[in-house]
Amino acid sequence: MQRWRSELKVRSQNEEVNANHFCILTSDFCILTMSSDHIVGIDLGTTNSLVAFMQGETPVVIPGDDGSNLVPSVVALGESSQPIIGNSARRYLIETPERAVYSIKRLMGRGIEDIQEELKLFPFRLAEDLQPGEVLRIKLGNHTSTPPEISALILRQLKRNAERYFGAPVTKAVITVPAYFNDAQRQATKDAGRIAGLEVLRLVNEPTAASLAYGLDKKQNGIVAVYDLGGGTFDISILKLHDGIFEVIATNGDTHLGGDDIDNLLITIALDDIRGDLGVDLRRNAEAVQAIRKAVIEAKIALSSQPSVKLDIELPQGKRYRREITREQFEQLIQPIIDRTVGPCKQAFKDANLKPEQIDEVVLVGGSTRIPKVRALVKEMFCREPHTDLNPDEVVALGAAVQANILGGGSLATENMLLLDVTPLSLGIEVAGGVTDKIILRNSTIPASATQFYTTQIDGQANVAIHVLQGERELAKDCRSLARFDLKGIPPMAAGIPRVEVKFLIDANGILNVSAREQRSGKQAEIQVQPSYGLTDEQVEGMILDSFDNAEEDFRKRQLIEARNETETILAALEKGKKSPAWGQLTTDEKKQIAKMEKALAAVNKEDDYQAIRKAIDALNQGTTRLAELMMDTAVSSALKGKTMDETDLGEGTTAPHPMAKAEFK
Repeated sequence: MQRWRSELKVRSQNEEVNANHFCILTSDFCILTMSSDHIVGIDLGTTNSLVAFMQGETPVVIPGDDGSNLVPSVVALGESSQPIIGNSARRYLIETPERAVYSIKRLMGRGIEDIQEELKLFPFRLAEDLQPGEVLRIKLGNHTSTPPEISALILRQLKRNAERYFGAPVTKAVITVPAYFNDAQRQATKDAGRIAGLEVLRLVNEPTAASLAYGLDKKQNGIVAVYDLGGGTFDISILKLHDGIFEVIATNGDTHLGGDDIDNLLITIALDDIRGDLGVDLRRNAEAVQAIRKAVIEAKIALSSQPSVKLDIELPQGKRYRREITREQFEQLIQPIIDRTVGPCKQAFKDANLKPEQIDEVVLVGGSTRIPKVRALVKEMFCREPHTDLNPDEVVALGAAVQANILGGGSLATENMLLLDVTPLSLGIEVAGGVTDKIILRNSTIPASATQFYTTQIDGQANVAIHVLQGERELAKDCRSLARFDLKGIPPMAAGIPRVEVKFLIDANGILNVSAREQRSGKQAEIQVQPSYGLTDEQVEGMILDSFDNAEEDFRKRQLIEARNETETILAALEKGKKSPAWGQLTTDEKKQIAKMEKALAAVNKEDDYQAIRKAIDALNQGTTRLAELMMDTAVSSALKGKTMDETDLGEGTTAPHPMAKAEFK
């Protein structure tokens, strides 16, 4: 009715303005040309994802279709096998969990042997023919997809949100990753960006991005610690801020620690209670597990502001699970999980050669830092109250937008800002006896390069096998294998005579290139590390081509879904309007006309004709204009009843805000 009619009108006007690449400032009667080359910052999160950009001198988050800044990192396949992303996909987790996936970030760059713990509670169905070292493939309905492909669907949704906002194509982005993501996980993230049609200009560590947003906001020098506890990962980074230079001096963390672990603990407890008290084992019932998951997440969030919550979950066979949880009980349960953040923090202090008292500010990042017990732990560890002015859900995306602005040429706000990040894990090769020889040490500032010289063990040795490793362990078998390649064709020489130069070059994204050269003969070989569980270039290109081939059909399906969602919103608002006093002020003919248009929209909404649905929506919008006006008049009269002019804030020189303006920016 009038509210959505007004919103649609405003949106279409904005899209028309942006499509022409103009920004009209009516107060000054001037027109400013907008740049069409937008570089966005993206926080690809475990629980939620966001896209942001620099608006003038300030980073801002771009909202989605539903007006929310957060896009839940949930992907589902609809009945017609069309992908559904975000809030619309959430209901599939409970209704048809075999067609939905969440927290896919925890599976990026990992193999079947890495994820056994997740599979106990995640409703994921893996392809049956998976082999160790192979890219994971997850079954959604009758389709199988890799984690990078699923992440690409989330990135595409963020890309669409930005393109709708700008009215222009978006092809370049900065994407954030956990600081402790290894090479395989970083490469998987870049692959996802490419599949989504984005040129990933830079991968930026999440805590580093948060410090950029903090630095732009506070413009202070000093030592800043960023404590980042998200849905699936934990990072601690210590940075030195000095005159616009952001230098990471230490980083540590755990890529398998976050809010999901708290959720899984609560789910396990609930399942044990249900089995013990009600005699029902629901561990293999995916729908029931997801219903429990939804309830415990809501309880977890509520306990950040309430002393206790009551769980009341409907179960199969007409049974119910009821339990009250106090905040004290909740904090006792999660204490072992949050205590796991203490070790990485202490190691970061040690690596930075600092004591907690020398930290000037602690910035909190990630939704899990809203838990009071987590904040109390941070205060105890760092001997100060943590900084809570910045929204922990948005700060990483805002920082990514700052870095995107820097890479795009900068602005007045960012022209003197420089980011010096570090590699979180040591990189090296396997040498005689299965020992790891580290070539680039962890916490080295990137981009970085280093060279080591080696020789042969056997007389006449013509080939040298190079085994590239990542990790801090001394033995190769305890580190992550990144790549293997051979330097061939070395002329026969006595053992110890060949001089093999091995050079490591790690770029600003934290991705590695390795080369080997025998100096006497000039023979050389090199490799851009294709990590375990990564996709080949051919696989990525194939996925990109598939997206092009299906683009028209995908767009048609998306239009239909959006129109149906809008129909549901309109019909629900109309039902609300019928219960208002304004409905009684309409004539009988007006009510009949609205009922006729309502029936027509409900009927056409069941069909697959987007244009017909769109036409019926517009007709109902037009037909309910008078009802919306009467509802507004009633609401305004009620709000102002009995108030003086001063009480309404409409004194001299002020103007009453339009009721629709309030609704649009809620």
